[in-house]
Amino acid sequence: MKKLTIGYSPCPNDTFIFYALVHNKVPLNGICFAPPVLDDVETLNLWALQQKLDVTKLSFHALGHVLDNYVMLTAGAALGRGCGPLLVTGQGHVLDPVRDRIAVPGKYTTAAMLLKLYEPRCENIQVMRFDRIMPALEDGTVEGGVIIHESRFTYQDFGLRCVQDLGEWWEGETGLPIPLGCIAARKNLPAVKLREIDSAIRKSLEWARNNSGQCMHYIRKHAQEMSSDVLRSHIDLYVNDFSLHIGDEGKSAVRELLRRGMDAGVFPKNSDIGWSLNT
Repeated sequence: MKKLTIGYSPCPNDTFIFYALVHNKVPLNGICFAPPVLDDVETLNLWALQQKLDVTKLSFHALGHVLDNYVMLTAGAALGRGCGPLLVTGQGHVLDPVRDRIAVPGKYTTAAMLLKLYEPRCENIQVMRFDRIMPALEDGTVEGGVIIHESRFTYQDFGLRCVQDLGEWWEGETGLPIPLGCIAARKNLPAVKLREIDSAIRKSLEWARNNSGQCMHYIRKHAQEMSSDVLRSHIDLYVNDFSLHIGDEGKSAVRELLRRGMDAGVFPKNSDIGWSLNT
């Protein structure tokens, strides 16, 4: 049996969701996975452009570039309210979107796309890993930055202030939850296999919710220096009922993000955005 390659980020929401799946805690119904690859979501985005993995975590921005080759699964998404990226700057600095250098956590992240939708005049964009943005703001390498993940809980410790909560802006503009990331699989896999993968991810999350204590060593190992409080806040914020099943509201949010991205020229217009499973 061919082993499916799989990749996700070391962030607590992903390691929480996938713990049971990769530690044989849930039935896989004949699916066989190779050992998982854990890397920064922007690396996974770039690999998706190269069609490197069979199943992968993706930013929804990246999904718009790979619709010909990948299909979004209905389980495992990071999507919700009050969880969007933050545009931050130093205390006392008035951010100039035209002249100031603004860091984004990867060219194909949803954070980078939201910044473009929110403020199209931003042109001096600096791409760097998400965990380098706050230190870069602190040492003056950039004047502004779009922060994600656990930085949401710690940016004030760096003497930074929030200019705009981009998720809050999105919700005000659309009335929809903010779609951040999803799990996608190769579009050419048999439909029955796609459903089995989707089901296995959902069962893995259900198991984790019922046995969260057993997941924590694995989560902490990959979260490195993150405190227990921040780790738990991270999971609580980014893992929710949309992660179990994206549902109609979640699908509407993704369609709207893709539509706006196409209209803004972020990626080519595509009349076929049949990205979701019929489950």
